[in-house]
Amino acid sequence: MRYPAFVVNDIKTLNHSSARVAYIYDGGDNNFRPLEKNDFLLPQDAFGRLRTSSPLTLFDSTHRYADNGLWNTATGGTGSVTFNANQGLVDLTISTGSGSYVYRETKRVFGYQPGKSLLSMNTFTMSPAQNNLVQRIGYFGSGNGIFVEQSGSSLSIVKRTSISGSPIDVKAPQSQWSEDKLNGSGYSQYNLNTTKSQIFWTDMEWLGAGTMRAGFVINGELITAHSFHHANEIEGTYMTTASLPLRYEIFNVGNIASSGTLKQICSTVISEGGYELRGTQQAVQIPITTPRTFTNTGIYYPMISLKLKESRLDAMAILTALSMLGKGSVNYSWRVLANGESSGGTWVSAGNDSSVQYSIDSTGISGGRILAAGFLNSSNQTSPSLDILKEALFKFQLERNTFTNTPYELSLAVACDTTAQAGFFASMDWEEVSR
Repeated sequence: MRYPAFVVNDIKTLNHSSARVAYIYDGGDNNFRPLEKNDFLLPQDAFGRLRTSSPLTLFDSTHRYADNGLWNTATGGTGSVTFNANQGLVDLTISTGSGSYVYRETKRVFGYQPGKSLLSMNTFTMSPAQNNLVQRIGYFGSGNGIFVEQSGSSLSIVKRTSISGSPIDVKAPQSQWSEDKLNGSGYSQYNLNTTKSQIFWTDMEWLGAGTMRAGFVINGELITAHSFHHANEIEGTYMTTASLPLRYEIFNVGNIASSGTLKQICSTVISEGGYELRGTQQAVQIPITTPRTFTNTGIYYPMISLKLKESRLDAMAILTALSMLGKGSVNYSWRVLANGESSGGTWVSAGNDSSVQYSIDSTGISGGRILAAGFLNSSNQTSPSLDILKEALFKFQLERNTFTNTPYELSLAVACDTTAQAGFFASMDWEEVSR
C-alpha cells in the first residue's frame, strides 16, 4: 500500500534508548511508521528547482483521427504500423519470424538548452514479454539518449552514449533502480506492469555532466525510478548531445512464440522554464539584380529552399523570418511548404560551420505540407513578411528522416496571375541552434 499525503501535525518523535526517531501516521494502514525522506518531497525539475516555472512545449503528439505525420517509420520482415481509430493510437506490430521490426522516430530533434531541465513523456502499452522480443520507448536516437527497455523478461532503464565513437548501452535492470524499483518494495509501493498503459518520463540537466532521471507517472504521481549521476564522477561528457528525437521500437532478435504489438499513444517534450533561441543567425536572398521569373501562371515555383546537410541530420535549424517583394502589376500567391521536393536547382552550403544548405534556382516543386500562405502585389508599400510566434517557431524547424538519411526541405513557393511583368525577390532567415 502506498503512503497518502500527510500534514505537519502527524509528525511525532519516538523515544528510544539510542535515539529519538521521527514517526508519522499512515492513514492508509491506520498505523504509525518511521518518517521517510519522500513523504514531503515537492516536485522538482532536473536541477532541483520546484516545478513552478512556465513550461514551453517543444513538441506534442496525439493520434485522434489518423497517424499524425510527425513520425518517420522503418519496418522490416512483416512489421506493420496501423492506426487504431477506436483507441486513438498507433499499433506497431511484428510477426513471429526473426528480423521483424518496427521503428518510429520523430522527424526532428528537440533542443536542450543549458541550465534548463528538459522533460519528455511518452505513453505506451507493451506487448507481453517473450524470449527474443525487444521493446523500447524514450528520448533517444541511434547514438545517444535514455529509454525504457523490455528485452525478454528483463526490464531496464538504459542510457545510450556514443562518447567512445560508437553507441554503447548502459543498462540499469529493474533490480538495480536507484530510486524506486517499482516492484512493491519502493517508497511508492507500486508494482509496475508494462502490459498496462504507462506514462514514461525522463528529464535531464545535461550540461555534459549532469544527472539524467527516468520514471513513471502513476495515479498522478511523478515517480523517479532511476537516476544516472555524472558530475564529480566522469571525465568529459556522458553523451555526445542532449538534443535528440523521441523513439519507439519493437523488434525480434530471434523467432518468438506469438506476434507482438507495441501501442504508441501520446508524447511530449517540454523545456522547463521557457526557451530562448541562442544560436547563429543566417540568411539567404535572391540577388537584387536577378529576380526570379515565372514560365506559367497559376503554377507554384520554388523561390528559396532550405534543408539540413546529410552529414548533420541531428542539427537544429529554425526559420525565423521571411521577406518578399514582387515586381510589376501582378498579383502573387505565396506558400511556405514543409517536406516538398524541389527540382532543377543547385544546392549550396550555407558555410563550413553551417548545418544548412540552400537552393535559389530550383525550377519546380511537388508535394509538401502548407505551413503558411498569403497574397501580395506590387502596390504594397512595404515588403510583406512572415511573422512567426515564439510558440510556433518549432513548427518551422528543418526536419529529416534518419532511417533513409534524407533531409526534408522547407521552401517558399510562389505563383502569379500574369507572367508579362512578373519578377520576385525573397529572403529567408534562420537560426542554427546546434553549434
